[in-house]
Amino acid sequence: MIATLIAFGVLFALLFWGVPIGFAMGIVGAVGFGIFVGWEPTLAMVGQTIVDNVFNYGFSLLPLFVLMGNLVTNAKLSEELYAAAYAVFGHRRGGLALSTILACGGFSAVCGSSMATAATMAKVAMPSMRRYGYGDGLATASIAAGGTLGILIPPSIILVIYGFMTDTDIGKLFVAGILPGAIGLAFYLAAVVFTVRLSPGSAPPGARLSAREKFAALRGVSGVLFLFALIMIGIYGGIFTPAEAAGIGATGAFVIALARGTLTPRRLAQSFVETARISSMMFVVLFGALIFSNFVNIAGVPAALAEAMSDMRVAPIAVILVICAIYLLLGCLLESLSMILLTIPIFYPIVKSLGFDLIWFGIVVVVVVEISLITPPIGMNVFVLKAIVPDVSASVIFRGLTPFIVADVLRLALFIFVPSIVLFLPSFMR
Repeated sequence: MIATLIAFGVLFALLFWGVPIGFAMGIVGAVGFGIFVGWEPTLAMVGQTIVDNVFNYGFSLLPLFVLMGNLVTNAKLSEELYAAAYAVFGHRRGGLALSTILACGGFSAVCGSSMATAATMAKVAMPSMRRYGYGDGLATASIAAGGTLGILIPPSIILVIYGFMTDTDIGKLFVAGILPGAIGLAFYLAAVVFTVRLSPGSAPPGARLSAREKFAALRGVSGVLFLFALIMIGIYGGIFTPAEAAGIGATGAFVIALARGTLTPRRLAQSFVETARISSMMFVVLFGALIFSNFVNIAGVPAALAEAMSDMRVAPIAVILVICAIYLLLGCLLESLSMILLTIPIFYPIVKSLGFDLIWFGIVVVVVVEISLITPPIGMNVFVLKAIVPDVSASVIFRGLTPFIVADVLRLALFIFVPSIVLFLPSFMR
C-alpha cells in the first residue's frame, strides 16, 4: 500500500511537471510493475497490452466517433442546433437560456466533449443573449452547465474508455446514458425556469418567429437527429454493434456535412487531421492507463481496500458516497478524462466486489464528473468560458451556476438511490 501511495505521488509530480498523462501513467505503472514482478515480465506485459489493444476490433469505434464529431463541428452544426432550439423556446422569457441548454445537449451528443461544447456554444449563444439583455450570470451558467452533458449523452468517448477499462458492454453503457441524459436536460431546464422566476429581468423574451421560420430551423437539424436516432435504435435493437454504429455515424456525418455544402476540402482535411491527433492522444492515454491498472492490481490495492472496508463493516452505499466525494475533490485538480483514468483501476474492482452493477456505476461516475466541471473553486467549463468571455468574472459565472449545481446534486442522488432508472433501458437489451 505504501508503494502505491509513493507511485501516486510520483504520478502527480510528473503531471504537475507537464508530462502528458498517458506517458506519466505508463512510466509509473511499468516501473511499479517491474519492482513488484521483475523487468522481463514487465516488458512482456507492456508489449502485450499495446499489441492486444491495437488489434482489438472494438477500438475502431473511438476514432470513428471522434471523426463523426469533427465532421459535424466543421459543418457548423452548432448554429443550426441553436437556431432550432430558439425557434421553439426563443420567444419565451428565459427562452434563449432554454435554447442554449437544448442546443448544448444536441451538440454534445455528436461532439462528445464537455469543454468543446461549452467553448463552441459560447461563441454561438452568448452574443444573442447579450443582445436581448440577458444577465451574464444566467447566460454563462446555461452554457457551462449545458456543456457538461457532452460526456453523458451517447455516443460518449468517456463511456467508451470506461467500457474498455472495466470490460463493460459499451452498447449497454450508451443506452444506459439516454434516460440520465434526458433527466439531466430536464433538470437544467427546470433550473433556468427557477432562475427566471426569481429574477425575471435577467432573461427577457426574444423575438417570435413565424411558422415558416420555425419549420426551416427545425428542418436544418433533421438529418443529425435522424442519424442519432439511427445509431441508438441500431445499438438498442441489436441491429449492429457499437463499432458498426460508429462507422455508420461517421459516414452519416460525412453525408450530412456534404449535403449542407459546408464541407470544403480544407474543412474535410481539418477533420481528418484533428481526428488523427485526438485519436492518437486517446490511444496513448488509454495504453498508459491500462499499464497503470496492471500495476495497481498486482500491488493488491483494490483487494486491500475491499478487505479494509469489510473489516470496518461500512454500508456499501456509504462507499459509493465516499467515491463520489473523492471525484468532486479531484475535480478541483484534474479534467474529466484524467479523473476517470486515474481512479477507475482502483474503484471499479471494489464496486464490483460489493455487488453493484458496473453499468450503473459508470453512469454515476460520469454524472459526478459532470458536476465537478462546474463546481468551485476550479470548474473546467467555467474557465473555458472565462477564456472566451474574459469580461465576465468567474465569481459571476459560479453564482449563476448555483441552481444548476443543486439540480445536479438532486439528479445524482436520484441515480444513486434509484438505480433502476439507469438500468431500465439496458435491461431490455440482449
